[in-house]
Amino acid sequence: MSTLLTNIGELVTNDDGDAPGPGAFASLSDAALVIEGSQVAWTGPASRTPAADHRIDCGGRAVLPGFADSHAHLVFAGERSAEFAARMAGTPYQAGGIATTVTATRAASDEELRANLRALRAEMLAQGTTTFECKSGYGLTVADERRSVALAAEVTPEVTFLGAHVVPPDFRADPGGYLDLVCGPMLAACAPQARWVDVFCERGAFGQDEARAVLTAGRAAGLIPRVHANQLGAGPGVQLAVELGAASADHCTYLTGADVDALAGGGTVATLLPGVEFSTRNPYPDARRLLDAGATVALASDCNPGSCFTSSMPLAVALAVREMRMTTQEAVWAATAGGARALRRDDVGHLRPGARADLILLDAPSHVYLAYRPGVPLVSAVWRDGDLAAGRLPPA
Repeated sequence: MSTLLTNIGELVTNDDGDAPGPGAFASLSDAALVIEGSQVAWTGPASRTPAADHRIDCGGRAVLPGFADSHAHLVFAGERSAEFAARMAGTPYQAGGIATTVTATRAASDEELRANLRALRAEMLAQGTTTFECKSGYGLTVADERRSVALAAEVTPEVTFLGAHVVPPDFRADPGGYLDLVCGPMLAACAPQARWVDVFCERGAFGQDEARAVLTAGRAAGLIPRVHANQLGAGPGVQLAVELGAASADHCTYLTGADVDALAGGGTVATLLPGVEFSTRNPYPDARRLLDAGATVALASDCNPGSCFTSSMPLAVALAVREMRMTTQEAVWAATAGGARALRRDDVGHLRPGARADLILLDAPSHVYLAYRPGVPLVSAVWRDGDLAAGRLPPA
């Protein structure tokens, strides 16, 4: 069964031929696309469209790859709106607020956690996110981390074990004992249902040696490292991520020249999370500096109940353009192809023939509108694996 989308005003393909390095935005105007089964079968000018079983006239609207959100914390219970209000009133953000969510998550039933997780997944899909990563990290016991990764695995293959989020209150007097737990029984319980291992390498969380131990143990268990790095201040997180071949270093708010050089010279993606800075009033990362140095940059939501309770990748794009000096093309590439690279995926983030048919239709003529009309629900239809998964088709 084939479907032709034609009369596309702008078709964002990100077709850079899998070139090494940061990659580049690419698009076609007055274009068409054919979906065959679950894959993109053809792209090209609307004037040369092949035959297909079904035809959809996009009416001059833009079509983009589905967003690839490579950083999200979705398995949790409770909320922290009072903490947000306090920050807006001037209280600085600190990592310790995570303990509030840990208490609520431990007390929640599997069904309560599952219902919240699935509601957030539906919210993301409606806004164009077709691929997303999901972390554990709000249980911080062997049993609670095991159930967190199991629940995450119900909704995405991109599951991250984040037992090293913070040291929980019950281990405050024995942080070394908690590190042993994370690297031993907790990792053993979680690794079979995870793809990634992560650590919050930051003051108030885990230092360089502790982070190295977690990532090394995770890698020995078959997991791929990624790192929460340099969010609250300059530190060792980025250098450690590059040294250990992590897929991404996430946050990257406070970077030295050596950090930028390491990211530009290595294979680790710099994943920027501008919703966090919006929600904490901390400085935004210097995306321009990273891009000009040749680093690969991704954008992600960091959806979580504490420092950034938004699931909106369109918001991340708008903030990146307005606050981080990214062009609209750079921001859209980072939210699609960049996120795919941070997840080491070559089947999503672009719309070349052979790609998974994950795409979004904007109620707008170009990708620029994601930043030009911030806060407006422009995603009108979402296809995932070739099927219409959310939204509505344009009128015939």
